[in-house]
Amino acid sequence: MNLETLREATRQQMPDKRWKHTLGVVDTAIKLAKRYGGDPDKAELAALLHDYSKAWAIDRMEAVIRQHDLPSELLVHDKELWHAHVGAWAVESEHGITDAEVLDAIRYHTSGRENMTKLDKIVCLADYIEPGRDFPGVNKLRELAKISLEEALISAFGSTIEVLVERGKRIFPLTVLARNDLILQFKLAQTNEQ
Repeated sequence: MNLETLREATRQQMPDKRWKHTLGVVDTAIKLAKRYGGDPDKAELAALLHDYSKAWAIDRMEAVIRQHDLPSELLVHDKELWHAHVGAWAVESEHGITDAEVLDAIRYHTSGRENMTKLDKIVCLADYIEPGRDFPGVNKLRELAKISLEEALISAFGSTIEVLVERGKRIFPLTVLARNDLILQFKLAQTNEQ
């Protein structure tokens, strides 16, 4: 399937505001890929599809999780996480996307994971810092993104965890594991530079 067909299919899945966000993530992901030696084409594709099922009804996403053996632990965590796994399933089953790296970047763009690939990091960070985002600390993240993918994501995940704690919400374990792993990667990289 060509990119324009996917673009139109994705556009039809979401309201205008979400589409504008998606285009911002696409542009940001391409820039990050070029800055950090990632694959701009894969970054564009994964960013385009990252919120494919975001606007789907909660009961539709729940049905996909249950019927297609997606991680059941999603169901006891914030529904904001569901669209990432459901979206990866949807673009594979509905559009024949089979690139595992692209599917994983979609699947883990909200939670992160241990051993994030460069593409995972690019799409996740692009989702946090695209130009339409406006939340406390976003400008700090944008500045960190000019220096290090890892440092920016450590800060981003830290902020997410802090907000979840303040709101009394459960924290998805992969987010904690992702942050811990990124801290380790960052420290190892600093040690190797010395």
